[in-house]
Amino acid sequence: MHDALTIAGRTFRSRLFLGTGKYKDADTMVRALEASGTEVVTVAVRRVELDRSKPSLLDALDPKRYFLLPNTAGCYTAEEAVRTARLGREVGLSDWVKLEVIGDPQTLFPDNAGLLEATRILVKEGFTVLPYTNDDLVNARRLADAGAAAIMPLGAPIGSGLGIQNRHAIEILREFLELPMILDAGVGTASDACVAMELGADGVLMNTGVAEAADPVAMAEAMRKGVEAGRLARRAGRMRPRPYASASSPVQGRIE
Repeated sequence: MHDALTIAGRTFRSRLFLGTGKYKDADTMVRALEASGTEVVTVAVRRVELDRSKPSLLDALDPKRYFLLPNTAGCYTAEEAVRTARLGREVGLSDWVKLEVIGDPQTLFPDNAGLLEATRILVKEGFTVLPYTNDDLVNARRLADAGAAAIMPLGAPIGSGLGIQNRHAIEILREFLELPMILDAGVGTASDACVAMELGADGVLMNTGVAEAADPVAMAEAMRKGVEAGRLARRAGRMRPRPYASASSPVQGRIE
């Protein structure tokens, strides 16, 4: 716990958050979650059976082992997102929410205005809000001012697996934001997760990169190790890059 992640007063040992969509079956999902070491699991409120008297994805998730983070995936207006977050709380999932307000159906990029509006409403209602946003510092600051508990910038479009497309933007967010920053969307393999952490992300949330891997369980383990390696490298402090070569062995005392 010496390097735990704390968001809104809640502490997590693992800095890897995993989604629950796109797995071929529940057994694969459960084994991938176990291999990842994750403690935070996201569930789409609008895509799961919330009536616990009926079979549901939620039956496979041990609430004593995982912290369930409802998300508002599929919402295209602030009103939809707020209503969905309220529903998740009413059925007992959580008063935390990964807030998504999508502005474009092709790219799934966030609607910044709608996201900010929904954040303000939900914070006033006592929710712990983690908004999924673009990698823009100005909008991230507005979300922070609205009471967001963490900022979740995209690395690339949702489900693309392209890796972080604008590293400099993530570095800027890290430099100027005081809130925890969880990189969300675009991670395709373990090296992407490692880079995110090296750039200063406090954690990484992913789904497709694990669920659509040829071996999701093995990829989940790889992602865990990538996050851990990136975090350790960030804390260690990388060497200063040089434009030219620098000999590894000292010249002094060399035998001629």
